[in-house]
Amino acid sequence: MTEPRDQSDALQGIEGVLLAHRDRILRFLEMRGAGDSAEDLFQDLWMRLTERATGPVADPLSYAMRAANNLMLDRYRSARQRELRDKAWGESAAMHSPSSEAALISREQLALADAAIAATGERPARIFRRFRVDGVHQREIAREMGVSLSTVEADLRKVYAALAALRRQFDAG
Repeated sequence: MTEPRDQSDALQGIEGVLLAHRDRILRFLEMRGAGDSAEDLFQDLWMRLTERATGPVADPLSYAMRAANNLMLDRYRSARQRELRDKAWGESAAMHSPSSEAALISREQLALADAAIAATGERPARIFRRFRVDGVHQREIAREMGVSLSTVEADLRKVYAALAALRRQFDAG
C-alpha cells in the first residue's frame, strides 16, 4: 500500500473507509447507545473526519472507530451537562418569575424569531420545526418530504444562518 501523496488522497482514503465500513460503524454507534441517532452521528463523524487536515493514517478503520467512540463520549457528556443545566435552570425559574418587561421582550423576540424562520421559506421552516421541535431525525424528514438528506441539511443551515443573524441583532441592540 502506498502513502497518500497529498491531502486529497488522504481524504479519499478516509472517505473510502467510511463508505466501506458504514454498516459496521453504524452498528458500533448503535451498540454504544446511539439508537436511532446512529445515522445522524455517522453524518457528524463524516464531517469531522473529512473536514480535518490530517496526514497519512496508519490504520484508517481504527482511526474512524476511535473517532466514533469519541463522538459518543462527547454526546454523553453534552447530554449530562444539558441535564444538569436544565435542572438548575428549572429550579432557578421556579424561584424567580420574569418581570412583565422581560416577558414582553421575550414575546417580541419570539415573534421576530418566528418571522425569521418563516422568511427562509416554507420548506426550510417546516424542516426546521420537524427537526428541532418534533425531534425527527434528518433522514426521516428527507424521506417524509421526498428530498435528499443534503437538501434537509442545506435548509437547516439556511434557518440557522437566519437565526444567527437575528441573534446578532439582539446582542447589538
